[in-house]
Formats: sequence, structure tokens, C-alpha cells
Amino acid sequence: MAIWVSDSFFLNYSTFTNQYIPLSVRITVGIILIVFAVYLASKGQSIVFDKKRGKSSVIQKGVFNVVRHPVYLSEILLYLGLLALNMSLAALGIWIAVSIFLHYISRYEESLLVDRFGEEYKQYMRRVPMWIPRIRRSKN
Repeated sequence: MAIWVSDSFFLNYSTFTNQYIPLSVRITVGIILIVFAVYLASKGQSIVFDKKRGKSSVIQKGVFNVVRHPVYLSEILLYLGLLALNMSLAALGIWIAVSIFLHYISRYEESLLVDRFGEEYKQYMRRVPMWIPRIRRSKN
């Protein structure tokens, strides 16, 4: 965040790319991404922390039925929204680094979950994509 703020508002070293995409497009895309990121984070957090559950199990409802890591995805989308707002090359570098880091963290967490829940989590992994939701056809 500090790199994005310092480059965008003070240094202006890598924000020359702003001249290629109109401000109205950047603001629209940035706000849509940020709003969606906040939605994903709030829904994911509320499913995990709002209710007391009995026996531990794989959470497969709500946003967890669409992607396996909605909270991490929300962070990636938040940084992408900030990147869209100013088109800074420094912000692009941070976004790539954060995305790679979150991917590795989520892979590690998944290995722990497979150890804990076994076949149930493996089936969940086959059914629900990690990052990009699938377009599913209705079964009528």
C-alpha cells in the first residue's frame, strides 16, 4: 500500500501509463473491483466466523461454493482495483508479488486441509475451482 500511495501521489515515477486509459474507465473498473473484493471478503469472513459450528467440516456453502479461497481472492481483487485506479507499474509489481504469495499460502493451507479432512476436501477441490469461478449450466 505504501508503494502504491508514494508512487501515485508523490513520486509519479511509474504512473505514465495513465495517459493510455481514460480516467472514467479506470475509476469505473477500479470501483467495481474494490466493491466486489469487499463483498467477497465480508461474505467469506461471515461464513467462517459468525456461527459456532459443532464438528469441524469442509465449508462448502455461499462463496465457498464458488471459489475455494474467497478471502484471498478478495485481497487480490482489492489490489487489482487499486492498480486499475492509477495504472502504476509499481502497483503492478506489488499486485503480482501479492498474487504469487497468496497462491502459495493457499496451496499450503490446502495441503493441511487434505491432511485433516482427506477425501472430503479432495472432492471439494475437484468440484470448486481455486480462483476463477466456473460457469455452470443448469441441470434441468
